[in-house]
Amino acid sequence: MNKTIILSTLLSATMALVAFAEDTKLEGTATCAKCDLGIAEKCRAAVVVTTADGKKETYLSEANPEAKSLHSEICKGGKPATVEGTVSEKDGAKVITITKYTIK
Repeated sequence: MNKTIILSTLLSATMALVAFAEDTKLEGTATCAKCDLGIAEKCRAAVVVTTADGKKETYLSEANPEAKSLHSEICKGGKPATVEGTVSEKDGAKVITITKYTIK
């Protein structure tokens, strides 16, 4: 295979991954996945959003300093929040690696 074609294909794939990895902004309720939602074995921040069709979706936070800080504000009671970060899927659950958040 031609090296130019291979490099072009790799560049296109890399650009697609970079575009996919952009921060996503979630508007909803930040709460504790263990204490409030009962869906985790350990305390961890979660964001519950309402989709356009009225369904609830829950995003669990990946452990990092922002998630820990958010959790300290919302454990034992959810609060309206805007949470930004990279969204992915892990073990069948939606996950967000939080880069920034604002409690309303």
